[in-house]
Amino acid sequence: MARDHTPFRHRSRLIAALAAALALGATALVETPATAAGKPRGHDVSSHQKNVDWQSARTKGARFVYVKATESHTYRNPYFGQQYDGSRDAGLIRGAYHFALPDKSSGRAQARHFVGNGGGWSADGRTLPPALDIEYNPYDKKRKCYGLSQKRMTKWIRSFSNEVRRLTGRHPVIYTTTHWWNTCTGGSRAFAADHALWVARYDSASAGTLPSGWGAWTFWQYDNGSGSLPGDQNLFNGSMKQLRKFARGS
Repeated sequence: MARDHTPFRHRSRLIAALAAALALGATALVETPATAAGKPRGHDVSSHQKNVDWQSARTKGARFVYVKATESHTYRNPYFGQQYDGSRDAGLIRGAYHFALPDKSSGRAQARHFVGNGGGWSADGRTLPPALDIEYNPYDKKRKCYGLSQKRMTKWIRSFSNEVRRLTGRHPVIYTTTHWWNTCTGGSRAFAADHALWVARYDSASAGTLPSGWGAWTFWQYDNGSGSLPGDQNLFNGSMKQLRKFARGS
């Protein structure tokens, strides 16, 4: 998902996608997977999307959104208020996510920064549980797992999760890829029982093989930035009624 700076790979993909759109007469860049029938569509945004037209997003089919709140233990999304409150005002179910940098500070410290700057939760049926975005290091390709061993990475995630739950009453949703999870945590199965999975897998008709421990995904990010909704494209694995129930924590 989104970090402070857009990597060159992401920019190149976006430029290519825009060129393709022009060639097709500006038709939709990404088709919703066939397996999405009846599943609520959503997206996730960060400072890259700036001030979002939320009524337009809802008209295009958005029913939920995750908004980046924080990164590491200092960064705050300057557009968070417009995105988080604006999406709710437009009728979307919304939640906040934190982009983890485990080499910068402890899981507990980053969780406190996150919850203190938008990563809260309320059982109102319109607020998704906080989410932890943990993936390959976008700032240092030589330290893809942030210099942490698999054991230390698992402990870092546990520390973050425990503090988020203590402060909000909910375990965070975990956003990751199967490859990252199995590589950087050694395929830990310690979180699947009580943490919803938000899996990223692109250019595929299905979410594919899931990280170790999880038997099903809750959210699937099926495209990163070239769909009809602002930001990345997502699905919820259920109905709108189930999505509201998930948001309530019941």
